[in-house]
Amino acid sequence: MSETIHTYPISLSEMRERYLKLYTGAVNDVLRFEYKSHCALPSDYLPLERHMKMAGQAFTIKGGPDITSESEMELRARMLESITPESVIMWDCTGDHVTAQWGEIMTRAAVLRGCRGALVNGIRDTDSILEQKFPVFNIYRSNVGMLGRFRMYHYQKPVRIGEINIYPGDWIFGDIDGVLCVPGAIAYDVLLKSEAVLKNEVGIRSMVDSGMKPTEVVAKGGYF
Repeated sequence: MSETIHTYPISLSEMRERYLKLYTGAVNDVLRFEYKSHCALPSDYLPLERHMKMAGQAFTIKGGPDITSESEMELRARMLESITPESVIMWDCTGDHVTAQWGEIMTRAAVLRGCRGALVNGIRDTDSILEQKFPVFNIYRSNVGMLGRFRMYHYQKPVRIGEINIYPGDWIFGDIDGVLCVPGAIAYDVLLKSEAVLKNEVGIRSMVDSGMKPTEVVAKGGYF
C-alpha cells in the first residue's frame, strides 16, 4: 500500500463539512482557471439520489473482471478494516459493466469505519444502501455479485478512473453535477478559493436580480 499524508490547518472533518457547502461547478472553475487542472471524473457516475453529496479523502481500490476467487474474501476484509475516517471509497473497476462491486454489508462495514461515501461502477442491495443514507455515485445497478466474476486486486495505491489519476489522500467532492478529484496538496487552498467564488456570486446574483443588463454585470466584474 502507498499513501501520501497531507496536513492542513483545519481538521479533516471541518474540511469535509466546508466542502459540502460548496458545489462542484465552483470547485471545477477554480481548478481549471487557477490551477489549469482537469479533475472531473467521468459523467457516467451519478448520485444514487439527487440530493446526495459526498466529500472526503480518497481511499482507492483497484479491481477487474476475474473468475478466480482464492483469498478474495480475506483481501476484502483487510481492505474494510483499513478504511480511514472521513474517507471516500474510489473503485477503479477496469470498465466492468456486469457485476455489483458494492452492496449492503460493505456499506455497513464502511460506515462503521467512518467512511463518507463511495464511487463505484455497480451496486446492488440498493434499498438497503438508501436506508443507510450512504452517499454512492455509480453507473449502474445489478443483482450479480462479484465473487467468481470480478475481484479486488489491491487498495490504497494510485488508480485511474476515466482521464483522472487518483492518489490515496486526494480530496473527492461529488454532487448532482458529478464528481471531482482535488489533489491533496492543494485541497485546502482550493477550498478557500471556492468559498470566495460563492461569496462573489452573491453580489452577481444581486446585480442580475436587480434588472441590470448582462453587459453591465460583466463590466462590473460579473460573469454568466
